[in-house]
Amino acid sequence: MRGRHAVAAAVLAAALLTGCQSGDSPGEDAAGTGGPVSASPSASLPAGYGTQFLGVDECSSFGTTSFTEVRCDGERAAARVVARFDGAVGDGPPCPGTTDFVLHISEQSPSDEDGDGAVPQGYACMRNLSAPHPGDPGAGGGPRTIVGDCVYDSGGRQVRETSCDGEAERKPEYKVVKAVGKRKDCPAATALYVQLGGERPVGCARPV
Repeated sequence: MRGRHAVAAAVLAAALLTGCQSGDSPGEDAAGTGGPVSASPSASLPAGYGTQFLGVDECSSFGTTSFTEVRCDGERAAARVVARFDGAVGDGPPCPGTTDFVLHISEQSPSDEDGDGAVPQGYACMRNLSAPHPGDPGAGGGPRTIVGDCVYDSGGRQVRETSCDGEAERKPEYKVVKAVGKRKDCPAATALYVQLGGERPVGCARPV
């Protein structure tokens, strides 16, 4: 059985803030660039909870410096895996839209008696078990920009996500109101095109 414990180098700020590349002015492209948090399986890979490290519906605890896989009914459980993919984040499918943060799983191939303890490179899309949920529409975070999110012009041809309620340090300037396949499908009032990825990669944003 593969081991279930992991230690992660946590960079929470990167997990909770989505950056977007934009054009010089409204009407240019904007591309989301949210970054994952790293997680490395421990070298010992002790016996654990399933056949895959951080598989779907399994849980992790987290702190300021590390993440550890734990039982979902335990008091240390803080986030659940909602999707799990092998390979690098940039090469695989996007996480679900309301993912709160991403754990990048480092490859680990420990020595054991039967040789089945290897953990391949991959990534886990995580959802907090309780609020806050930065990946929710308009909440101001998460690894993806989705319909309902708000952004502001951060300068240097960039926009960044912020909460739509106006309570964050930076006030919202645009809100993504629709996701479409091509720019021409956006409503006439669209002032900014945001690259969302997925099957409908163009986000149509309006001033707020």
